[in-house]
Amino acid sequence: MVSGCRTFSFYAQAIKGQYYILAHRQEVRKLLADPRTPQRLKHRLEVMENLRSFAAEKLRLPVDGHYLKYVDVHRPFVVWNVEAAPEFSMQPATWWYPLVGSLEYRGYFSWPGATNYAAYFRRKGYDVAVAGVQAYSTLGWFKDPVLNTFLFDPDGELAETLFHELAHQQVFAHSDTDFNEAFATTVGQEGARRWLQSRGDATGLQDYLDHLRRNDDFVHLVMKTRLRLETLFGDERTEDGKVKAGRGKRKDPGDGLHQQKQRIYAEFQKQLAALKVSWGGSTEFDDWLARPINNAHLNSVAAYYDLVPGFERLLAANGGDLKKFYGAADRLSHKSKKERRELLKADLTSRHKNDPA
Repeated sequence: MVSGCRTFSFYAQAIKGQYYILAHRQEVRKLLADPRTPQRLKHRLEVMENLRSFAAEKLRLPVDGHYLKYVDVHRPFVVWNVEAAPEFSMQPATWWYPLVGSLEYRGYFSWPGATNYAAYFRRKGYDVAVAGVQAYSTLGWFKDPVLNTFLFDPDGELAETLFHELAHQQVFAHSDTDFNEAFATTVGQEGARRWLQSRGDATGLQDYLDHLRRNDDFVHLVMKTRLRLETLFGDERTEDGKVKAGRGKRKDPGDGLHQQKQRIYAEFQKQLAALKVSWGGSTEFDDWLARPINNAHLNSVAAYYDLVPGFERLLAANGGDLKKFYGAADRLSHKSKKERRELLKADLTSRHKNDPA
């Protein structure tokens, strides 16, 4: 009964949150023509118009009426995602949704809703992470609007967000968070680079490339730490490459497993602090230094980046041709999880010619 009530409550807030966005949309063209529209907002909406055209004409993304309206939700994030993992395993919790299948997060349109659900999981002994999300895709069920939560980001990051969300409508694999997010991340980053280059914005491009370099350093550190924790916990891998808690191999928590786990996290933060120095003091990942972190936090990063190198190789194997790349990714999406993960983890550049993907 409790589970059923929580499920009903979740979908009720999701419907309410989506309805609010639909009910408060304003047409971008009217805002641009209205002399009362703040100049800063007009400028950013003009940038969005340029990004939409570039996405359709150069990136071959399904723009199709998306981002023609604007909504100010009057908060810094549109939703907050809750993610969870056992205290002594890197196996992510999953939730099932109609149409899209199992995903590794649960999204709430309010901070209290997310934190209340997170508290429920903490009481069950899970590591939990709550993270604000600036944008999401309805996968074509609605025409997604421009939101204040991402509109005022730096140009390169704004471009990446827009192209990332549109990419979800280009290729989407049922019940495979890692595949979907890594594909969209690859498209978003490649699209942002191409857009900045097309504008001749050398400074903006360099700023964005520096951001990607810092992000790559951070992701590498997360993946290395995550692997150490998998080994510590005795985690195993399923046939499709997903992490699952090992049976009968994990040490008893009473033998110092908790202390070893905390020591690994302390080393992670020490190494991140060293990276910050090498970046010239960038504050981009300061929240990871300022708070306790746990298994769920690391999983939230892995979901977006674990398969990105494979998609980057697939793009290179198709000569940088996005149309061919989308076709190859779409064919992968129709394979089993095991097959597509094996292909993305392999050296796709050398085997592309003989591989049906």
